[in-house]
Amino acid sequence: MTQFLVVLDVDSTLIENEVIELLADCAGRHAEVAAITDRAMRGELDFAASLRERVAALEGLDVSCFREVGEQITVTHGVPDLIAGLHRTGNLVGVVSGGFHEVLDPLAEELGLDYWRANRLGVTDGRLDGTVSGPIVDAQSKADALLEWAGELGLPVAQTVAVGDGANDLRMMEVAGLSVAFDARPLVREHAHVAMDVRDLSQLLPLLGLRA
Repeated sequence: MTQFLVVLDVDSTLIENEVIELLADCAGRHAEVAAITDRAMRGELDFAASLRERVAALEGLDVSCFREVGEQITVTHGVPDLIAGLHRTGNLVGVVSGGFHEVLDPLAEELGLDYWRANRLGVTDGRLDGTVSGPIVDAQSKADALLEWAGELGLPVAQTVAVGDGANDLRMMEVAGLSVAFDARPLVREHAHVAMDVRDLSQLLPLLGLRA
């Protein structure tokens, strides 16, 4: 029987990168997009509005950029050990991202994640059209995903763990049984049950009473 469902943020948590900034590099718009990302992470901008603004800056980018960005991603230290340790003890792990399925899907399959959810980019004639396709994965969507997956498992919310670093993770962390601020912004640290400052996600295993 599953004891825990661990749900992580992706950008700067599961991975060391901010995917939208890697896409912005491809488009030659890094500084502009990074500044908007930083303000959104600090909670100074509404996430949905900031995402639309950043995605608009990517208009015209060829879809070949997804492969290029995927090759640049660095998985955070301890992630494979965390996933293996959770699975070995009958637990499950998912991620929910304000980033994009086009980049997340192959990574999630490679890592063996049980659940994942993200935004999708609008594409026309093989190029990004500057829009987000479908509903935006925002702070409430992250919380909803955690609750939905726990419900599918018949798992009490008290046995869920949310791990994140930015303002967009606060609602998910609020509804979880245990919230972990991972190398997080001050606002997130203030609202989490536990703060981790060392960038090693395998630290979650002993926190949950599981051996590394």
